[in-house]
Amino acid sequence: MTASSEVDQGGLEQVSGVDRVASLTGVRAVAALLVLGTHAAYTTGKYTHGFVGLVYSRMEIGVPIFFVLSGFLLFGPWVKAAAAGGPPPSVPRYAWHRVRRIMPAYVVTVVLAFLIYHFRTGGPNPGHTWIGLFRNLTLTQIYTDNYMFSYLHQGLTQMWSLAVEVAFYVALPILAYLLLVVLCRRRWRPLLLLGGLLALTAISPAWMVFVHTTDVLPDGARLWLPGYLAWFTGGMALAVLKVMGVRCYGFIALPLAVISFVIASTPIAGEPTTSPAGLAPALVKVGFYTAIATLMVAPLALGDRGWYARLLSTRPMVWLGEISYEIFLVHLVVMEIAMVEVLHWQVYTGSAAALFVVTLTMTIPVAWLLHRFTRVRS
Repeated sequence: MTASSEVDQGGLEQVSGVDRVASLTGVRAVAALLVLGTHAAYTTGKYTHGFVGLVYSRMEIGVPIFFVLSGFLLFGPWVKAAAAGGPPPSVPRYAWHRVRRIMPAYVVTVVLAFLIYHFRTGGPNPGHTWIGLFRNLTLTQIYTDNYMFSYLHQGLTQMWSLAVEVAFYVALPILAYLLLVVLCRRRWRPLLLLGGLLALTAISPAWMVFVHTTDVLPDGARLWLPGYLAWFTGGMALAVLKVMGVRCYGFIALPLAVISFVIASTPIAGEPTTSPAGLAPALVKVGFYTAIATLMVAPLALGDRGWYARLLSTRPMVWLGEISYEIFLVHLVVMEIAMVEVLHWQVYTGSAAALFVVTLTMTIPVAWLLHRFTRVRS
């Protein structure tokens, strides 16, 4: 496997080749497996099992890892251009790459999910309408009130995070302009740039305060980009630190990430749900998830060559990382079929570990075929 000539591969999108740093492809596999794992635990009813249930639920940290990767990999070309005094990346080219990496596999997945659940019943499915199909195809399903009862579709419930990812893609050229042109005056001023990123990070807690204390916006606003911008700015800060020559070592970052994860797996970060009902847990969760995901990516982004980077650079991890986007897309449809047709379990029963293994075994060939069928050819 050779390194991809493309620099701008986001975190939660199709991978056309191994990242320049192979371990960054491998960590995509970790993120996808964590997302699959937390959904296996939810489906088998493990979220209610005290501290263990909270640990299972916090495995959703896979989504912040994808977002940190996107911030790092996609903001990187702007940072390198600013440091070298060269022209910024082409926005039309950047936009076209995002569309061709996101949409083909996504559209196929959505259409297949609607076809599959036209012929089978998998529980309440409010999004199974023509307008639901349109909303899901256009990744606008989160921009509504009563999100859970409007456009949420069986097998596609994880796509809220892809909608947030796409919103970041739209915002990134604007953010890059504000940071590098308006704030830094087209000069390489890394400390000022980091200060600007810190200010952007503060948008997330401010947004959480706003949506938890007012009813001006629809309840789906808790899932909009501002609430999760901190996860992307963590990666954007890594892009700046990389150009500055800063190093980060796994033996420091990983223990800090583990400690933070354990703390976040207590009631301090709220109930086992994507968006906690209370303001304080929501703020804690955003902060800890930003720290954990950034710490997990930092050694790989900032030049560490220790055991952590070597493990994620192994062929199995890199190969899984290359189909991580497709695993993310199809795993919930596959999981529901595995639960009912293969394991013959009722929802909220059974073994999370067994469902994880069976779903992964069934998902990998489906994901590989989807990747092969829709892959980006440079």
